[in-house]
Amino acid sequence: MTTPLVSVDWLASHYDDPHVRIIDTRWYLLEPQRGAAEYCSSHIPGAVYLDVAADLSGPPGSGPGRHPLPDASTFAETASRAGIAADTHVVAYDLPGGMAATRLWWLLRAYGHEAVSVLDGGWQAWCSAGYPTSDQPITPPRAVFVPRWRDGLTIDADGVAAVCASPGTVLLDSRAAERYAGRVEPLDPRAGHIPGARSAHFSGDVAANGRLVSAAALAARYDALGATDAAQVICYCGSGVSATHTIFALHLIGRAALLYPGSWSDWSSDPARPIATGDEP
Repeated sequence: MTTPLVSVDWLASHYDDPHVRIIDTRWYLLEPQRGAAEYCSSHIPGAVYLDVAADLSGPPGSGPGRHPLPDASTFAETASRAGIAADTHVVAYDLPGGMAATRLWWLLRAYGHEAVSVLDGGWQAWCSAGYPTSDQPITPPRAVFVPRWRDGLTIDADGVAAVCASPGTVLLDSRAAERYAGRVEPLDPRAGHIPGARSAHFSGDVAANGRLVSAAALAARYDALGATDAAQVICYCGSGVSATHTIFALHLIGRAALLYPGSWSDWSSDPARPIATGDEP
C-alpha cells in the first residue's frame, strides 16, 4: 500500500526502482522560471520535471483562476509524457513544505491514480542527507495514463458563497497571513479574503527543517481551526496550488476537504463577490 508521505531514506533505497517515478515540481510563485532552472542545475537522479503552470494547470482562461485545473485529456498527456502508468508509484518533491508537490498529489488522485506520495522535506531534505544528485535531464519512456475523474472533490465560487456562512462549514485560506488580511496583494485584483474564512497558511504544517510536523501537531492545529468536527471543510489559496497542501495535511490526519480551484484569483476578479480584510474572520 502506498503511503502519502515518504522519507528521503525510503526514496534513496527505491529511486532506481522502475516502478517508481520521481517528479520534481520545484516552483516559485513570483519567479516562475526558477524551478525549471534549478532542476536543470541539479535534481534527484531519475527525476522528471513538471512545472505548475505549464504542466499541472490548464491553459489560462480554460477555467476559473490563474491556474485552472487541467482537463482530463490535458492531464493524461502530461502524465503519459512523464512516464506515469497504472502501476507507477509517483513520488513528488519540491521545495521544503511541498505546496507544488501536493498539487501533483491532488491531481493524480483526482484523476484516479492512488499510488502517489510526497517526499517529506523535499529537495532540501534530500541534499541535507547527502544523497546523490544529477544534472542530467530525464525523458522517460512514454506511458499510457488513463484519467478517471473522481467527483465530489471540488467546489466552485457559487458553491462557496452558498455555504461559507453555514455553521457546519469551515473555510480555510492557505495564503500568507498578510495576503489574507489584505495588507498586500501582489497578484490578484483585490486584497483580502472570503468573508468567514480562517487564516491557515500552509507553512504552519511545516517544521523548521522543512519536513511536515507530526500527526499530533497537525491534529491540534486543525482542531484549533475548527476543522476536526466541521461537517464540511473547504480550502482555497491564491489559485488552487498551496490549498492542496492544506488538503494533504488534513488527509494525513484522516480528514477530507474540498478544493476551491479558482480560489482568491477567481473570487477577487468578480466585483460582485464580497471581501473581508483584517486578521480575524
